[in-house]
Amino acid sequence: MAHDPAAPGARLLHLWRRLAPLPGGAWLFSRILGFMVPYTGSIGATVRLLEPGHVRVELRDRRAVRNHLRSVHAVALVNLAEVSSGLAMLTALPPGVRGIVTGLSIEYFKKARGTLVAESQPTLPAMHGACELDVTADIRDTASEVVARATVRWRLSPG
Repeated sequence: MAHDPAAPGARLLHLWRRLAPLPGGAWLFSRILGFMVPYTGSIGATVRLLEPGHVRVELRDRRAVRNHLRSVHAVALVNLAEVSSGLAMLTALPPGVRGIVTGLSIEYFKKARGTLVAESQPTLPAMHGACELDVTADIRDTASEVVARATVRWRLSPG
């Protein structure tokens, strides 16, 4: 299914496909995304994979995202999960459909330390009007253990 070039997901995919193959392209794409969505950019995550409906986003463990327990702050993890679900959702949407987050929950399984990778791969329903869709995003540490799992509720509607 072709994406409308004016749709946000299609524009992001187009930009990713131009920049990702270049040296430093993933970093540059991620900084542009952070400029477009400043709060998302506040954690300094880097997109590593972006395909329609599939994303991997990496977060380096550093002082700016840590809490008093010397692990990655819970809110930084929520931000990472939300951006990964958002990129996966936006790039998978057909033309003429938009999405907005209406709910978000997260479970924390262990302290998050080291480089973290969030991955999201939603399966979109057939669109017959507005609907709600829960999208999960798993955050894994360098040992590939899930440190947190978020469920992001999206309201999808024509428009």
